[in-house]
Amino acid sequence: MTLLALASAGLAVGCVFVGWTLLRLPVDGGMVADPGTGGSLVLEAADGEAFAARGVLRGDAITADRLPRRLADAVIAIEDRRFYEHGGIDPRGVLRAALRNATAGRTREGASTITQQLARLLYLSQERTLARKAQELLIAVWLERQLSKDEILARYLSSAYFGAGAWGADAAARRYFGKAAGDLSLAEAAMLAGLVRAPSQLAPTRNPEGARQRAGLVLTAMVETGRATQADAAAARDAPVALRTPPEMVPGRGYFADWVEAETRRQVGPVPVDVMVRTTLDPALQDIAERVVGSALDREGTRAKVGQAALVALSHDGAVLAAVGGRDYGASQFNRVTQARRQPGSLFKLFVYGAALEAGWQPDTSVVDQPVRIGTWEPQNFGGRYRGRTTLRDAFAQSINTVAVQVSEAVGRNRVIEVAKRLGVRSELASVPSIALGSTEVTLLEMAGAFAGVASGSRVEPYVLRAVRARDRPLYSRAEPGIGGGQTAPVLTPAARAGLLDLLLAVVRDGTGRAAQLPRPVAGKTGTTQDNRDAWFVGFTADVVVAVWVGNDDNTPTNNVTGGTLPANIWRAFVSEADRVKTATAQAAAVARPVPPGAAGRPPQATAPSAPPAMPPRPAVRGQAVVLDTGTLRVAGQVVRLGGVIGFSGEPARDMALYLAGREVICEPADAGTHRCKVGDRDLSEVVLFNGGGRAARDAEASLQRAEDQAREASRGLWAAW
Repeated sequence: MTLLALASAGLAVGCVFVGWTLLRLPVDGGMVADPGTGGSLVLEAADGEAFAARGVLRGDAITADRLPRRLADAVIAIEDRRFYEHGGIDPRGVLRAALRNATAGRTREGASTITQQLARLLYLSQERTLARKAQELLIAVWLERQLSKDEILARYLSSAYFGAGAWGADAAARRYFGKAAGDLSLAEAAMLAGLVRAPSQLAPTRNPEGARQRAGLVLTAMVETGRATQADAAAARDAPVALRTPPEMVPGRGYFADWVEAETRRQVGPVPVDVMVRTTLDPALQDIAERVVGSALDREGTRAKVGQAALVALSHDGAVLAAVGGRDYGASQFNRVTQARRQPGSLFKLFVYGAALEAGWQPDTSVVDQPVRIGTWEPQNFGGRYRGRTTLRDAFAQSINTVAVQVSEAVGRNRVIEVAKRLGVRSELASVPSIALGSTEVTLLEMAGAFAGVASGSRVEPYVLRAVRARDRPLYSRAEPGIGGGQTAPVLTPAARAGLLDLLLAVVRDGTGRAAQLPRPVAGKTGTTQDNRDAWFVGFTADVVVAVWVGNDDNTPTNNVTGGTLPANIWRAFVSEADRVKTATAQAAAVARPVPPGAAGRPPQATAPSAPPAMPPRPAVRGQAVVLDTGTLRVAGQVVRLGGVIGFSGEPARDMALYLAGREVICEPADAGTHRCKVGDRDLSEVVLFNGGGRAARDAEASLQRAEDQAREASRGLWAAW
């Protein structure tokens, strides 16, 4: 009687426990990604190389009628050998796993069935308690009664996490190997099957050797269960598994990736599917930017009391080639290129002088550096000195504050603001006297875009996206950029732009930006704010616009850092190293290209000028020049061909345009309808050939042939690729 009572009591307790367990089943605690979660973004550089992935990768659902057989066999072999035989719970499997793990001295085989794992994934959290285990067993039995074995397996493969943001087998196959789950090789299937027990630890992007070893265990299990032959397993072990996947996020790429992700969602809205995003990123330039910024801060940050720096590099049409948003993405995800609003200081004088030049002022216009008082405000020059009478060019090059304020007041602050807006500044600009000295806040990207507008002649909107595509359709494609990113309307009058180029070249040649000098023309401007809290340098060459800012997030002063010191040094280091990489790449490409017969030592792409034929020679043509190519100019409305030069368009012509900007060219008629032109006391044909901007014509005189030989020996200009 006592035994019967005890048994009855035990049964009652068991029933109560089962009932209590059923009542407490949580149906929303699983690991499966929220079905409403958007798809993933795989980010590609401009050359198509993937460099990052963002979001949850979804892939396609696995269905019972289209099971990826190799992967299914691999998962069953390593996770649940008797999957097709048990009813959701496998006591024999538990015993076998315990014995094998004890023999191996480590956890080699799991005890939970695939059905139990699916129960956890769909309905339960990963809490390890007796009640939760009981719930798992009950749900597993229920699932076995509701679904076929293949349906259970398909749902499991669609729900399991495989690491690196990939939920489901198809997502994992695409994430790691760039293919659908049904196309996996045996070696690839074994590697994926090995991930489900420790996806974060064994993800091949993080632990390729661990993933490979685990795949070997899966292949052994497949042979033991008859799901693979010895020969097939041996071949799979010997077959190298090639990952086609973005690497784990490099910290410096994080700023660019955040920017791209936000811009993608702005352009295409919510992304319900996995998409590939082609960006403007140049990986080589990005590496250089990260290295240069990091090295400068490591070397000089403490002494200079500078805690942060940012750099952005644009092509002339606005494509963002590289961006470093701060010193350490891991420590701060705040992007100082796009998000930080800081006072630009004298950098803002670009707009002041642009407005003046549009109003008819000239670089040689005489101005007076003298004390200025507007109300109670008295702007001061750096160093507290006044120079008296000077030119607009020198005042800009030396960044004289009192002249900038006088110019701003003379042309009108609203006109200055209008020029800034036209060049792409979107921040609010207060119409106060100190606006001439950059007292209102802007972003580094806005200033980079404004300088790009001067460089290109048209308004430039910096951009990071080229295309967004799902597997089955394009979602976004940027129109092929033309001048100024597809906009042809000039952002400044031709005379004002030419004048600004003159002024910007003078800054680097003779003024506060001398630290940014290169062996080729550089146009730029420094900026420094009160108490040296912000220091900027933005400059451009014929092919790139680069903006640099240094300072502190808490706005504390630096140790006398000006735009012409640390920022200009960072700028020069970046562009110099980028030039070396570009030259090395061009040389490698040249080695791979055959040289046409008779063209040894000369670039095969050189062609005769495509510019309009020269007009009949006139006595001495003089004025500012428009460069058609490096052998052809338009001066005072007349097309002028340089004697002895076969010209090139493209980058050499842009370099030449920077060199000539704002300068008077004097051209004397020569033979065969050509001219010999001078800039100052220098023969322009000789300048072009000495700098590798063109080729010497067959009938070029000896001095021009020598200039070409010197350029070739020094690997300058177009000879850098040969």
